Amino acid sequence: MIVMDVKIDNFYAFKNFHINMSYPKKIVNSYIPNEYLEEFPNFRYKKVNILMGANATGKTSFGKMLMNIFNFAKRRTTSGLLEAIADTKREASFAIDFIVDPKKMYRLECSFAPHPVDEAEEHYIDAYVKSVNLTQKDNYETCAKRLDEIRRPEAYNYISELEKIQGLHWYFEYPADSSDTVLDLPKNSKTFNYILEHMLKALDPSILSVTKSKDSDEAYVIRMPDRSAIIQSGEKLSTELLSSGTKAGIAVACFIDTMIECKNTFFYCDEKFSYIHSDLEKAVLSLLINAIKTDDQFFFTTHNTEILDLPLPKHTFTFFKKNASDTETPINCISASALLQRSTDSIKHAVENDLFSTAPALDLIYEMEELI
Repeated sequence: MIVMDVKIDNFYAFKNFHINMSYPKKIVNSYIPNEYLEEFPNFRYKKVNILMGANATGKTSFGKMLMNIFNFAKRRTTSGLLEAIADTKREASFAIDFIVDPKKMYRLECSFAPHPVDEAEEHYIDAYVKSVNLTQKDNYETCAKRLDEIRRPEAYNYISELEKIQGLHWYFEYPADSSDTVLDLPKNSKTFNYILEHMLKALDPSILSVTKSKDSDEAYVIRMPDRSAIIQSGEKLSTELLSSGTKAGIAVACFIDTMIECKNTFFYCDEKFSYIHSDLEKAVLSLLINAIKTDDQFFFTTHNTEILDLPLPKHTFTFFKKNASDTETPINCISASALLQRSTDSIKHAVENDLFSTAPALDLIYEMEELI
């Protein structure tokens, strides 16, 4: 599953928002190999998408919006989208271009009209699915143009439209309060015990071993010199024996296992490294990038500017920024490759000089010194 283009209006803080995951030119000797559909070398897509930006710029909301769209398309679930509408008095809409069938590109266009709360929302949902078959010469732009030319029929039902889409598989991981987290550990995995032990040992040198419990296939025993902790699927991660970073490492281990075991094809990892050392974050990101399979796609959000040192193509990095005074488009995003087109251009230097206008408002913090 590959997302190529997303337009969002009136969901969360997004208005007239647009992001595109195609790129115009093949990168020679790229650290990320084969950033194109396996059978269609001209159909280039951003296989790795690292989203950066200040707090509250929409990185997490963007991932949640994608998850809401996927749930709507696969399970016909409208609750997530309805709850995400910012202004219920005006229309909310989205459009998404994506690949599920490796030889076909889909476009799902959907709008939610304002309606009284005591009436069924189904009567106010308009959703239509278009699709085109790919040819050997196609790239994203040629397929998008053909989709633009498809006209909707006068009558159709959005439920039957969504049935045209098959094969959606995704995995999202979001930051959460560890004390409230109910664990969902991988089942029947050949690699998870190994991954979990290595991840937790890297985070906490006092951990001696991590082994699967003899009493349950979905429980693991974390052993330290003078104590042990048990984690189990379906139970809250409430132990005080583990640090915040070590607890976060459990979710990271689940994410690594999912990618290595090929259980999904679309992955979104949102700021799971707040309590984890920046060097470990870089190492895990490198591992995850190496784990990406053919025709997979990976999104990763972070505040860690050390990530910019990785030898990745410039189009890998997208910067989110918010301008509250812009009532038409309060959240924008810009690809690093749009501004940095020379091979010698440094993304890290550009960020340090705030070329993308994404630096936090530090002046507001410094102004508080007058209170001291």
